[in-house]
Amino acid sequence: MINQITITDFRNHVSTRIKIGDAKNIIITGLNGAGKTAILEAISLLSGERGLRGVETQTMARFNGNGGFSVFATTIDETDICVFLNPDEKNRHAKIDNENVALAELAKKLRIVWLTPREDRIFVESVSERRAFFDHLVANFEPSHIGRITRLNKLLSERAGALKSNADNNWLDAIDKQIAATAIAVGAGRIKYAGEINYFFERGAVSVDGMIERLIVENTAIDAEQKYFEYLQNNRALIGDKMTIDGVHKSDFGVFDKILNLPANITSTGQQKSILIDLILAHAKLIHIKTGQKPLILLDEAAAHLDENARNKLFAELNDADAQVWATGLDKTVFQNIPRAIFVTCQDGRISNIVESEK
Repeated sequence: MINQITITDFRNHVSTRIKIGDAKNIIITGLNGAGKTAILEAISLLSGERGLRGVETQTMARFNGNGGFSVFATTIDETDICVFLNPDEKNRHAKIDNENVALAELAKKLRIVWLTPREDRIFVESVSERRAFFDHLVANFEPSHIGRITRLNKLLSERAGALKSNADNNWLDAIDKQIAATAIAVGAGRIKYAGEINYFFERGAVSVDGMIERLIVENTAIDAEQKYFEYLQNNRALIGDKMTIDGVHKSDFGVFDKILNLPANITSTGQQKSILIDLILAHAKLIHIKTGQKPLILLDEAAAHLDENARNKLFAELNDADAQVWATGLDKTVFQNIPRAIFVTCQDGRISNIVESEK
């Protein structure tokens, strides 16, 4: 968990520092455009991923700034973690205790998950958005997962280039073998996560379905890899200058609600929100019990739309999961019954007031 964070030249924040102490809940309130979500986005970068908005890195730098930014956090075990962008560069960099590290290494230090308004309809929106959301949860459980997906995307691009340039079969075989091995590893990671999360997800059941996942279930890992390699060998044609192959980049995730006895995608909007929150609660418990780490959960306006009983239940269960929660909202009174909290007032990219909860 984070003990202190300093955000510099990020979005509309020139320099913002928040000292958390032993608070488990950090509530950030203020008007729209005050910079509340920017604080959560800055924290989300400490996961090593693209952040909760998923936008290009350069757009995060403060307008009229020098083109760079930094997010520096100290954890409760006194580890220093930093993500930064140098001016005139496109890629982020990371440091742990002042030593340069790969971005993927950050996920081993901080387990961060988030819910924002864009996830409210994750069960009914595009498959790619849903797959990305669930892959983020998988990567939060197994940090190497995101590296495998990144590697797979690069290999698929390399394969497309090789096909367009009419590369010989030996070269394509080498690429396809790497794709097959990486795809099986990605699919296996998803299946493992689904099995683990379902133990803690009392309300529902997570499932993942796709060509690769079915191959893994029906075969040994070696046989699944060989069969996918053979599939790739037999599908080397380009249609409209594009590849049309199946694989883990086409898989889909779903949730079945045991209480309603319905798939999540055909429940009401309010029920989907409740299912999603319960899924995050289960995820927090999974992370803490399996890794011993206390996860960070970022809730951007997620709790503000719940009634008082639902909010109290949410934070009570998060407290039981031993997570640190960062939540934003317009109205401080919405969070008045939350224990062990500090309330941060944000205005025009500045922190104007920090008040500790009386509970």
